Amino acid sequence: MQTDVIAPLHSNTQQYVHWFRHSAPYINTHRHKTFVLMFGGEAVQHQNFQHIIHDIALLHSLGIRLILVYGARPQINANLAEKNIQTPFHLGHRITTRESLSCIMNAVGSIRLQIEALLSMGLANSPMFGARIEVVSGNFVTAKPFGIRDGIDFQLTGEMRSLDTEAIHKHLDNHNIVLLGPTGYSTTGEVFNLLAEEVATKVAIDLVADKLIFLGNQQGLLDEFGHLQREISPHKLDLQINKYQDSNPEIALYLQNAKAASLKGVNRVHLLSYAYDGALLEELFTRDGIGTMITDAHYEEVRMANIQDVVGLINLLRPLEEEGILVYRSRERLESEIEQFAVIERDGMILACAALYPFPSDHQHIKSAEIACVAVHPTYRKSNRGSQILQFLESKARQQGIQQLFVLTTRTAHWFIEHGFHPAHVDELPQARQALYNFQRNSLVFKKLIA
Repeated sequence: MQTDVIAPLHSNTQQYVHWFRHSAPYINTHRHKTFVLMFGGEAVQHQNFQHIIHDIALLHSLGIRLILVYGARPQINANLAEKNIQTPFHLGHRITTRESLSCIMNAVGSIRLQIEALLSMGLANSPMFGARIEVVSGNFVTAKPFGIRDGIDFQLTGEMRSLDTEAIHKHLDNHNIVLLGPTGYSTTGEVFNLLAEEVATKVAIDLVADKLIFLGNQQGLLDEFGHLQREISPHKLDLQINKYQDSNPEIALYLQNAKAASLKGVNRVHLLSYAYDGALLEELFTRDGIGTMITDAHYEEVRMANIQDVVGLINLLRPLEEEGILVYRSRERLESEIEQFAVIERDGMILACAALYPFPSDHQHIKSAEIACVAVHPTYRKSNRGSQILQFLESKARQQGIQQLFVLTTRTAHWFIEHGFHPAHVDELPQARQALYNFQRNSLVFKKLIA
């Protein structure tokens, strides 16, 4: 049977179809993920900002949970210059006097209204038609004084004290965009001037965001040959920070905060240009991207432990043992049981560990094992490394034909419940483990079928 041959589409249309097809995996991956997007007042002034708003609306329509954090430095400078008010900088922070506060609040408020207005556009034949975006801003950020540094009183300059994460999550769950400016509020009712870059970073850390995106005045980082560095480890940023400190302080500030976010649980930090039309879409929905991604994901390894890891395990476990969270294990015991342990190691440092202890099996009971000694370094506890190592050992258990896992815990019952474990009784433990149960610790028992 002969079929008609369909004429090829126009080349531009073909390119669009090709891009759209290949973006589908990224659309699925990013849906319901939390992104913090930060841009300064320079971006708001740029002619490309309306296109950025259109792209933000598109990300929102694809089910991405968005927190927008904006700066207002040039707008504040303009307001201060108009009133001939001087506010010097020290340690990268503006010294905010009470006289200058009205200029700051005016600039911050004006930008908020401008962004809300742009996100409310709905003209026919425009990218915003039918978008119906709800934008929420409010007193989510509690601040405290930056204080006196080097003998200088920073007055109404502040830093973040806490974030109302519960309220923000509720708004994100309701499909709202959350909008935050460079201000925070104290428990005494004062307004503090904050660094927008630090607000974005701490918000990303506290929300355990999947991505933190900085829109700056440069399209990523360049190597010594002028080529774009598409990916870099946070541990290699110090040289870049020093390099840009004088030539491009905005990028240096972004990099300082990118390093902090990456080391505290934000898996991906992106550096893009606000002047490049479509930078957000090209970075998020193509394989190679268009900017620089900061991540330490490729510098970590989940593996079974070896004898060289004993010192790292001791350093990780001792503080938890001293708090009574974990049972004390001597160096000799760790050495003898090292083959039961799995670790997450990065650049020679043990970030997390857990152990798998199979129980002697018989024909009357299903094959079981205990997962014990789950520990994560304090700096990385807001990341997913505990889940990673638990999944790793569950996979190992299945390979060994183990069908049921037990855990005993005194402090982390809810965490194990969240990972599929169910309450059990001491009597359900295999006889060998019941004989070793410490009634003085009174640990809760949980079990999970993995067959």
